[in-house]
Amino acid sequence: MTKRLGQCMILAIGVAMASAVKADKPVADSSVKNVFYVYSDKGAKVNHYVPSGWMGDYGDVKVEDGVTTDPADGKTCIKITYSAKGTQGAGWTGVFWQHPSNNWGEKAGGYDLSAYKRLTFWARGAQGGEKIAEFKMGGITGEHGDSDSGSVGPITLTKDWKKYTIDLSDKNLSHIIGGFAWSASRDDNPNGFVIYLDEMRYEQ
Repeated sequence: MTKRLGQCMILAIGVAMASAVKADKPVADSSVKNVFYVYSDKGAKVNHYVPSGWMGDYGDVKVEDGVTTDPADGKTCIKITYSAKGTQGAGWTGVFWQHPSNNWGEKAGGYDLSAYKRLTFWARGAQGGEKIAEFKMGGITGEHGDSDSGSVGPITLTKDWKKYTIDLSDKNLSHIIGGFAWSASRDDNPNGFVIYLDEMRYEQ
C-alpha cells in the first residue's frame, strides 16, 4: 500500500511538472469555436484570403506558408524573410492577404465579417527586435474596396511567440477584401529580418 501511494505521488508530481513546463510557453488555441481564419495551417480548409498583395519593395520579400519549425499552434506557420535591399527603391515593404487573389478593390469578393469583434494573430522574430510599422486589416479602396479598417503598431517583436489583438468592435466589417496585412520600413530594419506569423483569425 505504501509503495503504491508513493508511486501515485511521483506520478502526480510528474504531471504537475509537465504542466508547469508547458505553461511557460504561450500556446495558441486553434480549437476555439466561432472564428474566421485568415491562416490556420498550410492548405487548411478553414483558411481564407491569399498573401497576394505585395507592396513597396516587393522584390525584397519571401513568404513561406508551410514552415514546420516551432509553430504557435498546429503543424505549420508562416515565415517571412525581408532582405532590405530596396529592390524597387521604395524603402519599405509589406504584404496584404486578399480575396480574391490580387484584389485591390477592382474585383468583387471579400467577406461579411460583421459577426466578429477582433482580429488576433501570433507573431515572433527570429532574433528579436524586428520592427513592424503596422499590422492591419482592411483599408483597400476602389469600387469593391473594404468597408473599414483597423490596425496596431508600431510593434517590436521578441523571439518568443506573442498574441496580438486588433480591436474591431466599432468597425464596419460588412465587406472585407483585405483580411490581413503587415508593413515594415528599411530604416527600421536596415539589415532586414526574418519573422514568423501564425493563427491569424477573426474572433467573436
